Amino acid sequence: MCISLLGFPGISKADQYRQGLYFHKETMLNCVGLSFVLLLSAVGAATVERAQYDYYKYHPMSEITSWMEQMVKDHPDVVTVVKYGKTYESRDISLLKIGLNTGKEKKAIWMDCGIHAREWIAPAFCQYFVREILQTYKTDAKMEEMMKNVDFYVTPVLNMDGYIYTWENETTRLWRKNRSPGPEDCACYGTDLNRNFDANWGTVGVSFNCCSNTYPGTKPASEPEAKAVTEFVGSRKDIFLCFLTIHSYGQLILVPYGHPNYTAPNYDELMMVGKGAAEAVWKVHGMNYTVGASPDVLYANSGSSRDWARMQGIPLSFTFELRDNGTYGFKLPEDQIQPTCEEAYSGALHIITYAHDKTFSGAVANAAVTLWSILLAAGVTGATLM
Repeated sequence: MCISLLGFPGISKADQYRQGLYFHKETMLNCVGLSFVLLLSAVGAATVERAQYDYYKYHPMSEITSWMEQMVKDHPDVVTVVKYGKTYESRDISLLKIGLNTGKEKKAIWMDCGIHAREWIAPAFCQYFVREILQTYKTDAKMEEMMKNVDFYVTPVLNMDGYIYTWENETTRLWRKNRSPGPEDCACYGTDLNRNFDANWGTVGVSFNCCSNTYPGTKPASEPEAKAVTEFVGSRKDIFLCFLTIHSYGQLILVPYGHPNYTAPNYDELMMVGKGAAEAVWKVHGMNYTVGASPDVLYANSGSSRDWARMQGIPLSFTFELRDNGTYGFKLPEDQIQPTCEEAYSGALHIITYAHDKTFSGAVANAAVTLWSILLAAGVTGATLM
């Protein structure tokens, strides 16, 4: 204790020495130093608390990149950064690979966010998703099991050039496309990356006016961002159990295909799993998400990454369109980030768990699909069951 720094009045120094009540100058200095160190520690702790990464605000690209690096530092045993391409403006396209090292070849889950620049809630969700699985696997047996069996490949922002552009000022905030220049005879910039994949490319839901928001590019995978996904996932397509691409807005869970003339071979399974995910979403905050193929619940389109993934043989491919239904649209307020992420996490986890269990506990999942197929054949749909 430092109460005796200056001695006790009325007691001789000799008596104070004998009783251990008097401190030498050196002891006084040491005590003051200790107090100062303790004060600094308290201030430091408070500073760390204030500097804690805020998952419920929107972050510019520089902060997201720093956050990715911090995830590796905080979880070096399960997280690595993988660079798998360059944007048009030569930025590294990076993902977080998350999983426990078992020394064996593992299956994988794909998730990308921010393919459309203005959809800020999507990158916010990818960051939240990463935090949740990293916090959960050490205490939750099911998540630990999945981390042993699969690796999560999460790209927080695919369209980095476009995303950075939306942060420049209010006039650029609603930019959708990437930032590559148009053809020689066009003064406009950008290709819609979600119309640029080799999946019925250029057939429906696009405009070949290069100034349009749905301009699909000059050919499939003409854009470096789409090409990066095509090459990375395409070269590993056999390991991916599901492909999740996160967008906004509309509160939808979309299944392949966007072209009205084509139906996915496992459409019944996709609808069953999608409806289960929508129910999981609803249970969190009572928010309704509609499930279906894009032509049925939104609009026809072609060249999407979701359709491309399904055509590559990845059985479970979904697009999430997060909040809201148009009140705020792409400018979703920050006070809705937390509930949006919480409900979407529940929906995504339903799909991921199903994909995992189908592979590693196949009998249960296959029985569920069989039951759903029987119900559909009997004319029972999700609407009649609600």
